[in-house]
Amino acid sequence: MTYSALRAQQLSRYNDDAVLSAPPARLLTMLYDRLLLDLKRAQLAQDDGNWDVARENLLHAQAIVAELRSTLRTDAWDGAASLASIYDYSMEALIGANIYRDVERTKECIELLEPLRQGWHEAAAQLPADAPAAAVPASVPVASGRALGVA
Repeated sequence: MTYSALRAQQLSRYNDDAVLSAPPARLLTMLYDRLLLDLKRAQLAQDDGNWDVARENLLHAQAIVAELRSTLRTDAWDGAASLASIYDYSMEALIGANIYRDVERTKECIELLEPLRQGWHEAAAQLPADAPAAAVPASVPVASGRALGVA
């Protein structure tokens, strides 16, 4: 095994461990960070006409939105239904961005989801580092490393 392959394997294992050991609030912010990274990469690829890269990033973004949506407990708090609607709309827009190669839909998703990413980061920062799971918002997913692209 080459040095670079060994290094990549070690990095992958480190990332897997980071996801598996992350507290729920950190996992949520990691999901949002990766979601916005995927969307920005997709936008750049669409702008460059690189449809394979755009498709790959849009599909990964869809997987993250699906994970966020499927783990959202709409019975846990008043704003959950509105958040579910945002996820549903984002999923439709991402599918359209992919099918129709529509960079404007990708940009719209970035504009819609970036404030949520910032808000979750701010909320997570207010939690004590050793906050019990009960103190974490009910919308925090129990996501797999696959959704983050590390498994």
